Amino acid sequence: MSLPAISRRTVLKSGLAATALGSLPAVFDGEEKMTARKNRIRQSVCRWCYAKIPLETLCTEAAKMGLVGVDLLNPEEYEVPHRYGLTCTMGYVDAGTIPDAMNRLEHHADIEAALRKNIPLAAKAGVPNVITFSGNRKGMSDEEGARNTIVGLNRVKKIAEDNGVTLCLELLNSKVNHPDYMADHTAWGVRVMQEVNSPNIKLLYDIYHMQIMEGDLIASITPNIAWIGHFHTGGVPGRHELDNTQEVQWDGVMRAIAATGYKGYVAHEFIPLRDPMTSLREAADLCDV
Repeated sequence: MSLPAISRRTVLKSGLAATALGSLPAVFDGEEKMTARKNRIRQSVCRWCYAKIPLETLCTEAAKMGLVGVDLLNPEEYEVPHRYGLTCTMGYVDAGTIPDAMNRLEHHADIEAALRKNIPLAAKAGVPNVITFSGNRKGMSDEEGARNTIVGLNRVKKIAEDNGVTLCLELLNSKVNHPDYMADHTAWGVRVMQEVNSPNIKLLYDIYHMQIMEGDLIASITPNIAWIGHFHTGGVPGRHELDNTQEVQWDGVMRAIAATGYKGYVAHEFIPLRDPMTSLREAADLCDV
């Protein structure tokens, strides 16, 4: 059965989320075209990688290419993606910084206060995930840091649970980008998640960072998917385009993630070297398995 031509503006004004478009053929009105996605992988885009592009423009383009959200927005920006039928798929909540966060007891009170303030804002805006970090070692053993992180996450998990928001602790590499960062291996993060054991405390598995630290991506992701709440992408080496200049076979990794039944988001977090929107669209096409 043929469908009438529908403009992107009409679809977005109707309140249809981008995920609803996955069952439709491409929707267009001549010049404008919305790409229909399979949505076995729900794709988003990280704001900071496109900092020179106005957020409204990024949302417009993301919606046209069939993405479902924008990642890593501040509380005052949470609502912007809604105007384009998108979601803020992960928000900042001032829950520590990369070097100073959950692995030190002295940071827990400030992090708790920030989460009590900002997680309700995220919940109100329909933001499903928010971000935190382990912090750097600074001479601390990984064992002590794990114990402290477990204490900190146990302290705040009820805030996340009561608001229906997932607090994700990010895995980062300590070899290239973030020297001395503690949560630099999947096993450390999974151990912490298992001890905390909350449906609203998960890992942010950054594929770029974990490829640098340990590789063996599919074998790491598949058995640990229960503890992963969010994914980021990025070409290795360099954190640039997901193309044939780098080493990760993205379609294979995405098929493995989809095969687990994962229902969360995969947010593109690469710094484009070419035309930004062309590179983003190519990444979205590659990961639409």
